[in-house]
Amino acid sequence: MPLPAVPTPVSPAVPPPPGSLRAGLARPVALVRWLWSAYTTPGPPGRSTTPTELRWIYTAWLGAFGLKMLGSSWDVSWHFMWLRDDLAPPHLLNSAGTALVIGLVVFHSYTGYGVDRRALRLMQCGIGLFLVAVPLDIINHRINGLDITSWSPSHALLYIGTAVMLAGALRGWWLSAAPGRVRDLVSLGLWLFFVENVLFPNQHQEYGVLSLRAYDAGRTTAEPQLLDFAASQGQSPATFMLPVPSWVHPAWLVCAGLLSLVVARKVVGLRWTATTIAATYLAYRAVMWLGLVAIGFPPSVLPVVLVVGAVLVDVAVTRRVPGWAAGVGVAAAVYAGAVVQEALGLLPPWNWWSALPVAAGFALLWAGVDALTGSRWPARWQTADETADEPETVRV
Repeated sequence: MPLPAVPTPVSPAVPPPPGSLRAGLARPVALVRWLWSAYTTPGPPGRSTTPTELRWIYTAWLGAFGLKMLGSSWDVSWHFMWLRDDLAPPHLLNSAGTALVIGLVVFHSYTGYGVDRRALRLMQCGIGLFLVAVPLDIINHRINGLDITSWSPSHALLYIGTAVMLAGALRGWWLSAAPGRVRDLVSLGLWLFFVENVLFPNQHQEYGVLSLRAYDAGRTTAEPQLLDFAASQGQSPATFMLPVPSWVHPAWLVCAGLLSLVVARKVVGLRWTATTIAATYLAYRAVMWLGLVAIGFPPSVLPVVLVVGAVLVDVAVTRRVPGWAAGVGVAAAVYAGAVVQEALGLLPPWNWWSALPVAAGFALLWAGVDALTGSRWPARWQTADETADEPETVRV
């Protein structure tokens, strides 16, 4: 005897959709009501999502991290001019992006659209780490006073949380979107935010070298209250403007920044992936430099040598040069380019004796990436954990 047919569930009455994006934006309340009624229905990860829905969802991800990147870029310059303030404009801008990220993670968790289970777990773990780090960072500032260094443990937890969130978004988009130009462009955008997050700590030295130079020349860009507060904490201008040893900036740029570009190149697969991301990052930094200086905030130097390394990363991966050999050559070229840039006064102080250990470390890390990509990991990355087994829901 055949089983009785199970009726296809129909979603509750949904308001008619706006005729166009412009019409929707003209009536935002009606647009939100329609989106809520049409799409906030519960479902497991891996739920069927149309290309249009994916573009809307991941455009929101790009917007969220765009707000976070703008806020954090302004924040660095702000801290070289003013005392820290929890409600400073750059913090509010960054918080707006974080709020949108939280909303997106809640949306994915409830509806299951646009993610598999592993991508969702990465998003959830990342935002969890970030939200734990926020109060820890506030407590750290209350206890330790000024603490403007980008290298504090609480700041590191913020960077790690952001990186894990982005890993989830990268996986969710790559698995859900159809191969083609749109998938490549959005992936490049998400990788740009990933690399910017990785390189963010180095901005402390990149702002600090010019701020210290201005202070020594008697034309400081810092407000007196900032310098007075630093002095009351027992910190000299050099201590809080360049708080880490001179080997840290080159080591981090090569072993973290360029390594991220190596992974991006291998995952995205486009010939000039690393170069495109690095050049876009530097172009963004240059535009921010112009904007911030125009409104009176301190300038920074730009790590132009990043492009040297990025071009060589693309060439090495395309020509299938082993990582243990490519790592040494790329690191050597970056250090050679840095000699010129530092001679022009456009880099923080570099410890040149760090070249050998940095090159060896980068070669080892790149060889590790090669071993990983030669394993079964790429196949697992490109395969969703599961496809949701759900009845079709009729959307009006």
